[in-house]
Amino acid sequence: MYGKAFAPEYQGALSASLTVNSSYDEVLATAERARRDAGSDLEAARAALALAEAGRRLGRAAQAGAAWRDSYRCARRAGDPAGMAWALWSGGTLARQCGSLPLARRLLSAAVAFADACGERLAHGYALAGLAETGRIQGDYAAVADLHEQLLHEARAHGESRHMVWAMSGIAQMHRNTGDHHKALELFTECVRIASEADDARGRAWSLRGMADVLSLRGDTDRALALLSEAEVVCRDLELAGALAYNHKMRGNVLFRAARYEQACTAYTCALRAFREMNEARGTALARLGLAKARSRRGRAPAATLTELAELEREFERIGLRQARQSVVAFRSELAAA
Repeated sequence: MYGKAFAPEYQGALSASLTVNSSYDEVLATAERARRDAGSDLEAARAALALAEAGRRLGRAAQAGAAWRDSYRCARRAGDPAGMAWALWSGGTLARQCGSLPLARRLLSAAVAFADACGERLAHGYALAGLAETGRIQGDYAAVADLHEQLLHEARAHGESRHMVWAMSGIAQMHRNTGDHHKALELFTECVRIASEADDARGRAWSLRGMADVLSLRGDTDRALALLSEAEVVCRDLELAGALAYNHKMRGNVLFRAARYEQACTAYTCALRAFREMNEARGTALARLGLAKARSRRGRAPAATLTELAELEREFERIGLRQARQSVVAFRSELAAA
């Protein structure tokens, strides 16, 4: 059995007024008031952490970067290693979002060390989860498969639905990427069930997107689009800017697979605009790749497509996204064969 989802990143007095399903505009306003009224470094650190998370989720990278550093400095002055761990986790998560994966690993590894030293189990788990996700999006499955299983075991042991959904969806994504679509769909479906029962709207939205991806790969386009529409409602209600952008990108993927290239271009263009606005390097590159492929299918000159593919391959190499780089190589081979 799993308990209701909760948000440990909202600490102290903030935990009484904010939940895992609070909109990020609400989080931002509440945290700004708390930071302004903070009577101690500890209170200031907690308010700044919430500011960092709201800023990151709303796609305001500069604001989030300043806030997590402020949180870290306040926690250090307060002599609170747990607070320092949470701030480093936030900074590492932001670095991954911005495509700085080596920095993300350094910050998240430091967060693990701080949390381990002071016995802060939740911060330790979140930082480990961040390291696992960083490795997974790079395609380094061998290195992070055991870590995902460890997180899954810990989530089950403590009845933490939010981490359960995260770990299981990560494992599902690895099955999807290695071709076991049946297992991936089974796990994503279970994630949707757990997130729904735990009242975890964010987890439900991400899991629905995973289901849609796999259903699309199996040819069920209409069902996939319906799930993405359902997830989009959640993303808009909670102002999940990043999740909404990835939802648009996935819609582009689904439409591309269905050979609906003009609609795919529209979806990819929408995603690309959103990713660029929030300085999301990984999403920007992935949306560009989708758009390049869709435009090519609509008759774009092969030379122009090949030029863009070369640029994208360098970008994926810089970020460290192995799976995406392989996609570039595969599409270039298709063009060459044609």
